[in-house]
Amino acid sequence: MRLLRILIALLFAALGLAVGALNPQHVTLDLGFAGFDAGLGVLLLAALLVGVLCGGLMLALGVVVPLRRELKRERARADAPPPYDMGV
Repeated sequence: MRLLRILIALLFAALGLAVGALNPQHVTLDLGFAGFDAGLGVLLLAALLVGVLCGGLMLALGVVVPLRRELKRERARADAPPPYDMGV
């Protein structure tokens, strides 16, 4: 499993280098309050990274946090003593 992760990381690093090498043009990104002058490949990879981070954040907020909350409730319910039975 560790070898697979290393191979996937190397594959994405190679793809990043290819994107950077195939897009050497310099462009200016104007955000209104700030401007960036960088290579097109760098800005493409930065935009991809921002998208991945936003997607991960949305996944965490929409799925992981509610599941953790539910798990915490279930654990508390499992640790609670059983209700007292009146001998019925």
